[in-house]
Amino acid sequence: MSVVENFLSTEEEKQIVQAIQQAEKLTSGEIRVHIDQDIDGGQIERAQEVFYLLKMNETKDQNGILFHVSVKNKTFSVIGDEGIDKKVPLNFWNDIKDQIILHFKKERYAEGLIKGIQMAGESLQHYFPYQKDDINELPDEISKG
Repeated sequence: MSVVENFLSTEEEKQIVQAIQQAEKLTSGEIRVHIDQDIDGGQIERAQEVFYLLKMNETKDQNGILFHVSVKNKTFSVIGDEGIDKKVPLNFWNDIKDQIILHFKKERYAEGLIKGIQMAGESLQHYFPYQKDDINELPDEISKG
């Protein structure tokens, strides 16, 4: 198995998907997690590339969020779409990133991602509340590259 496949256990992956599904019950935002083995260039640049490859920019309200992890570097980025950036304060992602960092430093990657996903859902409900006719526009499963 590759480094990407071994980064999270099957149970941890299930817990992350469940966290995404729970968070998306609070907000119309669309949340994805992508795990990369290695990145060519910068972390942010690769996360932005994956954001477009996963068509996260094509959501109706431009409210997609990508949690992107580089396994080799043990680094991550959180990318929000234009619709989010237009509505939230500049420091919106700081608390979420800080919580993820705390867990990553302890090599608790799944816990960090779950906490970040939960916080994103809770925070985004103020800007993009869940709508009763909401459609899940993007898959909840973790993508890997």
